[in-house]
Amino acid sequence: MSDKKTIAIIGAGIVGVSAAVWLQRDGHDVILIDKTGPGEGTSHGNGGVLASCSIVPVTVPGLMGKAPKMLLSPSQPLFLKWGYLPKLIPWLRQYLSHANAKDVARIAAALSPIVGDSLNDHKALAAGTKAEKWIVPSDYLFLYNDRAHFDEDAFGWGIRRRHGFKWEELEGKEFHDYDPVFSKDIGFAAKLSDHGHITDPGQYVKDLAAHVEANGGRIIHASVEDVARENGRVIGVRADGETIPCDTAIVTAGVWSGPLAERLGVSVPLESERGYHLELVDPSAMPRSPVMVASGKFVATPMDGRIRLAGIVEFGGLDAPPSRAPFELMRKNARAAFPGVTWKEEVEWMGHRPAPADSIPIIGDVPGIDGAYMGFGHHHIGLTGGPKTGRFLAQMIMGRTPNTDMSVYAPSRFAT
Repeated sequence: MSDKKTIAIIGAGIVGVSAAVWLQRDGHDVILIDKTGPGEGTSHGNGGVLASCSIVPVTVPGLMGKAPKMLLSPSQPLFLKWGYLPKLIPWLRQYLSHANAKDVARIAAALSPIVGDSLNDHKALAAGTKAEKWIVPSDYLFLYNDRAHFDEDAFGWGIRRRHGFKWEELEGKEFHDYDPVFSKDIGFAAKLSDHGHITDPGQYVKDLAAHVEANGGRIIHASVEDVARENGRVIGVRADGETIPCDTAIVTAGVWSGPLAERLGVSVPLESERGYHLELVDPSAMPRSPVMVASGKFVATPMDGRIRLAGIVEFGGLDAPPSRAPFELMRKNARAAFPGVTWKEEVEWMGHRPAPADSIPIIGDVPGIDGAYMGFGHHHIGLTGGPKTGRFLAQMIMGRTPNTDMSVYAPSRFAT
């Protein structure tokens, strides 16, 4: 292949590994560089749902009024390490400025092409690899106390309807016949079909990376300091004091992409949304499908030998240790949602979701630098949107035009 390139991918989570798979299929040499190894970070700890309907950002109208009350209530899924607040304020001001109907419509329109066909995107990505076995087609249900509780979310459901999502409404006995594991206090469900989930997200990404390596790709464990450039084009990646030669570099390091992006002249207002999960190992019963329990804003996903609960948001930066309160809240919410289920042990985890202030991922080429690309900032939808993002990047690097308007994701919107 005459235009065969050597492409260094910085960050081996779902976005980086997806890009590697698609670029390798195009005939390129790929190098995955990650400080801890494939699938060890946020890609390991997510909720595991291929949530195509997750196009509604957190910043919905009315958030400004609700957020302070949520922060002060121990039963709400929003936490803040108060000492971090001064550092958070500039980002938070920008983030909350999008909590209006017009911006939400714009954000949803941007997210839809990335996540809207997630199950098929994952199937295409994993085809012919050992990762295929972790993909399970399923329904995805949003659970509410009753219809009035569901109606409180009418704004978000209206946006989903406008983007072509359809759902079935199950009330009372109809819902409990569908899945008897849940509490009788949950009296209403919106059931979306054509979704799916990954039953071991960390291993899924590792299996994809192993496929890349088996096909001649390199995996390097190192911390990347910079992208080396000469005459305005990429010549390599500087990692642990050495330069790894390459023609093209892609920054896909999640929340750790910020400082690298800055060096490339792109100043992204990016924060860590600290995410928590609690796994219930060897449970006495499993939910039939992944669910979002609206009262506690948490996801419960049936996984390989365990139920994973995820979905807390905490702002507190990259360095502070995990807080105890989010784990306690998930434990309490789990007992309320499925009171009859027992489990043998629990596994706790905390990680970092990359949250850009405008809730739209950064995907595309870096202005003014030939051979530099970015793919990060997927906040809650990294696993869901990772395969499509990787495919878009591969198409752009090959000089093909993706069949969606990429300008909304362009790094140039944050160029300094």
